[in-house]
Amino acid sequence: MKRKTLKVTPWRQYFRTLLTLAITTLATILYSAERPNVLLILVDDAGYNDFSFMGSKDFDTPHIDRLAESGVIFTDAHVSATVCSPSRAGLITGRYQQRFGHENNVPPHTTGMDVEESTLGDVLGGVGYRTIVIGKWHLGNRSMYHPNTRGFETFYGFLEGARDYFPNPKVDDPENFRAMLDNRLQVDFEGYLTDVLTDRAIEEVQSEDSRPWFMFLSYNAVHTPMHAKKEDLKRFEGHPRQKLAAMTYSLDQNVGRMMSALEASDQLDNTIVYFLSDNGGAGMNNNQSSNEPLKGWKGNKFEGGHRVPFIMSWPAEIEGGQHYDGLTSALDIFSTSIAAAGLKETTGKPLDGVDLVPFLKGEEAGEPHETLFWRKDQMAAVRKGAHKLVRLEGYGYRLYDLENDLGESVDLSDSKPDLLKEMAQDLTNWERALVVPYWWEEERWTSVTYEIHRALMDNEEPRFRSPDEKEAYLQANPKKGKKSKH
Repeated sequence: MKRKTLKVTPWRQYFRTLLTLAITTLATILYSAERPNVLLILVDDAGYNDFSFMGSKDFDTPHIDRLAESGVIFTDAHVSATVCSPSRAGLITGRYQQRFGHENNVPPHTTGMDVEESTLGDVLGGVGYRTIVIGKWHLGNRSMYHPNTRGFETFYGFLEGARDYFPNPKVDDPENFRAMLDNRLQVDFEGYLTDVLTDRAIEEVQSEDSRPWFMFLSYNAVHTPMHAKKEDLKRFEGHPRQKLAAMTYSLDQNVGRMMSALEASDQLDNTIVYFLSDNGGAGMNNNQSSNEPLKGWKGNKFEGGHRVPFIMSWPAEIEGGQHYDGLTSALDIFSTSIAAAGLKETTGKPLDGVDLVPFLKGEEAGEPHETLFWRKDQMAAVRKGAHKLVRLEGYGYRLYDLENDLGESVDLSDSKPDLLKEMAQDLTNWERALVVPYWWEEERWTSVTYEIHRALMDNEEPRFRSPDEKEAYLQANPKKGKKSKH
């Protein structure tokens, strides 16, 4: 097969990388303690209730459960966006992605995450870490957005948002951004992709390179397409969610392989391992995922869209077997990791996450966050204490008490007007620090996501959940289509 090499990095990116190295070299010299490795395991579109450590009754995930037992389960943890690309942008920069215009999924081929933003790879690489991305990137396809340009020495994976789990000539083509790359070279692979990504990840962590490492292990499981190995499908024959069960089984096996590799190489104790999903489960109509007992799913501002399973393990420093109830965010991964490496503020821009370790050790009182915010196009939300406010532009607000109503079914807007006004103002104040999105949601999805939010706010079933369903609905109800503004 013909090989593809991406374009050479622009000179401005080289200058920026050199500047980052210069700024952080002094920190490398001053900090001499043994720094931990950092392994960030991000899974894709996983349901809130689809791991046994989260209470699943029909999925057994013993290896991920063992990871949870070795560390902390965050029971009130959230990502900063309810779809893939902006969630990853927030996670990898430690900043609300709306600060730099990355509010929606990045359009294919044209643009990507703002090149003026520093990634966790930039910062840790600048103090001597070996930096690695394995798997899905989804932060831009052009050379200036490539992982090798954004602070990562090694990249083995694909640039786009999803791909087949088995080799496919139509996908594995030199001109396809879903094809596998080894750094900038397009390569072939054999087998099942979840296994293949783990194989490469194990090779990297068992390298003879003595530097500490940061690995972003970004599985595409359990995102569609729903591909599983024949032997795993047979294992779950008759299961009502057979394909997802088989894919989750494989994911669990591979997390176990990673943990075994770290243990075998005596790296487990001093490796910080994070495990979480990039957003809420995509739902029964998509990848069959379950977010019970939460309301909503991927793409909307209810808990099912952004509350995720989240584990942190660091045996050398944090006692295992904990459940931590404080309000936490994927934004905290950046701040926690750089603090563990002996660094403080390093990017010159405000970070929105906090170091979680002092809270887990009881050295810091209170919760990591008093408020968290979300916004995407016409939909926004704010969490403050136990209360959650959801706003739909042109439709109104809903106010919920999550402590007593985790399913967000009872609107308190009329009974707590002062709190609604206060939280609405908090949301407005936060938005003043944001920029206009650099790109927008695909037009064919805009009215669909609006309809989903409208229906969920009114505790109704959405009339349609996809552009195809919308088209069928309008054909069956032509008069309603003419009247509808959205």
